[in-house]
Amino acid sequence: MNLNNTVLSAHDEDKAAYRAAIISTAEAILDSITSDEAFSGINPYELRERIEKLSLLPEHGDGWEVVLQSVKKEILPHMLRTWSPLYMPHLHSPALIEAIAAELIISTFNSSMDSWDQGPAATEIEVKVIKELCSLFGYTENGDGVFTSGGSQSNISALVAERDRFIEKKLGWDVKKKGLPDDFRKLRIYTSEISHFSFDKGSHLMGLGYDAVVKLPVDEYERIDTEKTRKIIKEDYENGLYPFLIVATIGTTDFGSIDDIQSLRTIADEFGMFLHADAAYGSGAILSSYKERIGNLALADSITVDFHKMFLLPISASALLVKDGTILDAFQLHADYLNREEDEEDGYINLVGKSMQTTRRFDALKVYISFRMRGQDGYRKIMDTAIGNADYFYRRINEDENFIAPIKPELSSVVFALKGGDERNKKTRRRLLSEGVVIGQTVFNGQTMLKFTLLNPVLTHKHIDELIERIKA
Repeated sequence: MNLNNTVLSAHDEDKAAYRAAIISTAEAILDSITSDEAFSGINPYELRERIEKLSLLPEHGDGWEVVLQSVKKEILPHMLRTWSPLYMPHLHSPALIEAIAAELIISTFNSSMDSWDQGPAATEIEVKVIKELCSLFGYTENGDGVFTSGGSQSNISALVAERDRFIEKKLGWDVKKKGLPDDFRKLRIYTSEISHFSFDKGSHLMGLGYDAVVKLPVDEYERIDTEKTRKIIKEDYENGLYPFLIVATIGTTDFGSIDDIQSLRTIADEFGMFLHADAAYGSGAILSSYKERIGNLALADSITVDFHKMFLLPISASALLVKDGTILDAFQLHADYLNREEDEEDGYINLVGKSMQTTRRFDALKVYISFRMRGQDGYRKIMDTAIGNADYFYRRINEDENFIAPIKPELSSVVFALKGGDERNKKTRRRLLSEGVVIGQTVFNGQTMLKFTLLNPVLTHKHIDELIERIKA
């Protein structure tokens, strides 16, 4: 490939350049995989120094071969290998091979999901995928949804849409046209004290501020204490505040703990609130043999689903599903250059009217391809392996006098610690990192803890046993 080849076209020489670039890139990636280690172990100062020395925008282009050689030498060796059985610190999964192939299609055609004429087949596929996802999670034909960049955007979209609908019903006020009402400071959002930070961020972006987010106490299993929650909301309601949204976290970031969605639905109905299920993590369990653990998500008015966690799709891939599709009208705004009303009357679907974003990737293709290829039984095996491995690991360390394991896992995350204090655990994680083993670290009850997030479907009990012995050593 030379500098004259700029974009893919119908010309044979451009097709040949595209083919060569893809093949040589794939070979470079494969050549860089020489062990099961998750990371090279390089320290941040050395890596930073190497990266600083690299050229970025030379006067004359270096050409493909030179650039690829630089990437092979300086970048690929120090990339994190999410597929490694020795990588388990975060809700950051390996990517299914067919979904990586889907990414090639997405990037090559570069569709944008804002208007039909920027992605005809892409638009129709997203509409189909959203419809079937609504059915999978128990919504009727009134349900709808939209793909987003991730769980944060899905959660914030739900906050915006449900705030606007609540204010419209409660106060007869149109936020889209008039902005926030005079007494907006009375609005309250209720979420677990260990819920995702996107609710604080969303409240800030909506102009409500952090103080509008009430952090609910959790019980000994890290789930929302529903009895205390009802008392808190009742007191706020009686004091003239406007409780408008309560969040059920279906899989907290650290423990994977699951709030009682049935009880939270009852509380939401009592006080006229929306119920949002942040199932960014736990939504994948819907396809597992353990799906009863997450409860009936159809009880929620909206659901955040992340496909780049338990579903093992490449970043980014998330969706917001809503029980009442009209609530997404909060994002509807017509522009003559983009989503003309007459086009929609003639059957052209312009998805920009459902989304906070304008330009958006065709992430629905990854779901379509992986779901069709794997089927329910294939995904059940993947999900059961992840959750089953967490159960196995918890049993092993719970029986070992060297470890503390405070909470039995419900999904695929296990928080634990070596006995002997904070410094021992911190040094253990750093030592493992330098040896190419990447595990997590968090805090529980003021104590430094280690964490395994077991999403990798190739991880075996043998791997787990070996890791236990390596940590002890």
